[in-house]
Amino acid sequence: MILAINKNLQKGIKLLQTVSNEEYTNNSIPPYNSTIGCHIRHILDIFSCVFKGLESNHIDFTVRDRNELVESYTSEGLNYFIETRTKLSSLSEDDLLKEVLLTDNLGLGNVTAKTTLKAVLMQVQSHTTHHYASIGYLIYQLGIALPDADFGFNPTTPKKVIN
Repeated sequence: MILAINKNLQKGIKLLQTVSNEEYTNNSIPPYNSTIGCHIRHILDIFSCVFKGLESNHIDFTVRDRNELVESYTSEGLNYFIETRTKLSSLSEDDLLKEVLLTDNLGLGNVTAKTTLKAVLMQVQSHTTHHYASIGYLIYQLGIALPDADFGFNPTTPKKVIN
């Protein structure tokens, strides 16, 4: 599981190694005018929430860092990726089985549920892939090559055969 998540995070690192700061912060693409950088920061903030909550066994997705430097500079994004992968790699199988409380705002206020760290990381992995898909749209509109052919695709998505 950790290997799969780290492999997915490596795709983000590869992307940041190939885009300029100008491309990373370009907010000219409608309809949301978001940037690659804001998606990267958001993805990694969710991971940061996980690691912050481990000591208390309470992970709160509503308390995020929102570090604007990560949104603005690929070098800051790369550092955040490396820090995240290091923390992720330090988790043991016992850690993954640990029960935690997870809090998030579902639109009508915060909701808290008991779960396991493993289940939370599964959710965070899906969330990462979802945002990679949004980044993929931005990359396409900006005329940048995808860092990987499967960037932003869920592993369960059927592969189309092109004749």
